[in-house]
Order: sequence, then structure tokens, then C-alpha cells
Amino acid sequence: MKYQTKRKALILLADGTIFYGKAVGDKEGTAFGEVCFNTGMTGYQEIFTDPSYFGQLMVTTNAHIGNYGTNVDEIESNSVKIAGLICKNFSYDYSRPVADHSLKDFLDTNNLFAISDVDTRALVSYIRDNGAMNAVISSEVDKLDELKERLKAIPSMVGLELASSVSTKEPYFVGDANAKFKISALDIGIKKNILRNLAKRNAYIKVFPFDASYEDMKAFKPDGYFISNGPGDPEPLSQAIKTASDIIANDETLFGICLGHQVIALANGVSTYKMHNGHRGINHPVMNLVTGKGEITSQNHGFAINRAETEANENLEITHVHLNDKTVAGIKMKNKNVFSVQYHPEASPGPHDAEYLFDQFFELIQSKVY
Repeated sequence: MKYQTKRKALILLADGTIFYGKAVGDKEGTAFGEVCFNTGMTGYQEIFTDPSYFGQLMVTTNAHIGNYGTNVDEIESNSVKIAGLICKNFSYDYSRPVADHSLKDFLDTNNLFAISDVDTRALVSYIRDNGAMNAVISSEVDKLDELKERLKAIPSMVGLELASSVSTKEPYFVGDANAKFKISALDIGIKKNILRNLAKRNAYIKVFPFDASYEDMKAFKPDGYFISNGPGDPEPLSQAIKTASDIIANDETLFGICLGHQVIALANGVSTYKMHNGHRGINHPVMNLVTGKGEITSQNHGFAINRAETEANENLEITHVHLNDKTVAGIKMKNKNVFSVQYHPEASPGPHDAEYLFDQFFELIQSKVY
């Protein structure tokens, strides 16, 4: 479907900078959030449904978005999680035989406002130089003063607890009840492909809400514990941090990814901080300091753990480092079956270099339980 007449639209950044584009389709709308960008050349549907992106306006750096449509099997959660989409060329038509809908239909179903025809190279360059910040995208181009006032009221991502907005409300199960292993997973924004990776390794998983206690999770009598990825600032997650501390104190096997990695660090007394513009893409280079091998990884985070504090912590060892900026990409506890990474080993689409980490998790479980 082609739209001959496109509504004017704009991107207003918190510092007053404005970029212009066109509303996708004939839809009017306005959306607020923290503006960020992802450099992946594919995987837009997985990005849009990733709970870790909740509350963010996504700038896609690939020039064409929507050209391969969407497929129901390629979602990471039950709905779109980004606050809005910003792209260069939006494809209303798609050509992939296995697609079940166009991206336009998919976004309309999820009531997501998107704008295209944006100079995304200029926008991304500006964010790289000036850092991630709140923004608004809108077709209400004649209400600039009103948009500026509304934008001022949007809270900063620093100190913002968002896990409760994306976590399950009630526990649920994934996998075969007769599987060899039982895993208790804390959902602070879990992706479906994480659960698939656990289940295909002969595990039966019980997924718990973000505020579950260690006692709640222990009642399932699991062989191991997992803390998921998710959105927002990790420091407000006091219950999740306590749960991680209790899991560690009781000498359980624990694996964390992304926000879960940060929670485990906080449980060990290591602070976190807001990054200038984060890591978001599917080609981030990481060095495994244990094996000496490099890995190409999928990443999505705007916070990181303090490297100096990690190095000074006698209970922790840095296992992985991001090669672009030397931030901590992985840790493990000395004399404990506890480890975590800042990136996404379950990436799909994306590199599979780090999928071994799931095997490592189950190897640790077997070394302790069997």
C-alpha cells in the first residue's frame, strides 16, 4: 500500500534540537521516550518487541525498514515494547514468503506511532555526540510549544524502574515438565528466545514476576536460577537485588543476562551508571578473557557496571570486556556458581558466538547437583 500524501512529522529532542520527517501511513500521533539507535541490519521485529526497549524511541540505522514484513514466530514478547519508531525508508510492501503481515499492519495492531523520511545518519551522529536523551515524535508540527512543555515532564531514564511494566503478573511454565533440569527464572523483561534456549537444553522453567523473593523461587525446587534482561535503571530494583543476594548467599547456581547482569553486580556491592548512549546492535566485539577468544555479540543496554569497583571486589572476576570502550561485558564470582554477561547470547537474528554460555550454565548445574 502506497501513501501519496504523507503527514509532516518531527522529532524534538530534550535540548531543543529538531529533525523532520513524515508520519508512516496516514496516522496522526505523538510519542515520548528516550531516543536511542540500533545498528543492526536485520531483526527489526525482534527489536520492537524486546522488553529491554520499553519506553524508548527507536532509531533504526538500516536504510530500509519493513521490507521483509513480520512473522508471528519472531516476536520476543506479547506486544511491541518500543515507544515509537524513527526510520529513513519505510517499506509498506514486503516480499518474504513466510511473512504473515506487513510491518505497517503489525505496528497498527500494536498502536505504535512511527515516522519515516528522517535523516537518520544526522540524527544518530547527533545522539552519538550529545548522548541519549528524552524526545518526542509527533505529527502535531504546529504545536511545538505545547510539545516542549509536555516533553519537560517526561522522567529521565536514570532512577526509572521499568521492570514492573514488562514483567509477568503471575508465574508461568515453559518447556517439558519431565525435562532433566528445573530452572527458576526471574522475569524483569525476559525475551522469549532466552526461554527457548533454556528449554531446548532439557529444562523446565518456571518464570516468576519481577518482585518474587528467593523463597518464592526456591519453592519450585530448581536446579538453577536465572535473572533476565529488561529495561530501565537497575538500581531501583531493590527486591530483585535482594533476591539475587539471597540466591548467592545460599550457594545456588545463578546466571544473569543484561539487566540481570547488573542486578548481580549490585548484589555484590558494585554500582552501575548511565552510559553516554549505550550499546545497541548485533555486531559488538567482546573479548573472553578466560579463553582469549573474541566474540561478535548482540547488545542492548544503556547502563553498565563500574569497572574499577569490579576489579577491586575480591569476590568477582571480570570474564568479558567490550573491545570498543573496555566496559565490563561479563563477570563471575570466585568460589561460587554465579556468572553473568552484559550482552545477549540468545540473539536471534544475530551472532551465535556466545550461545555456549547457556551450555556453561547447565554444566555448572550438573557439577553441583549431579
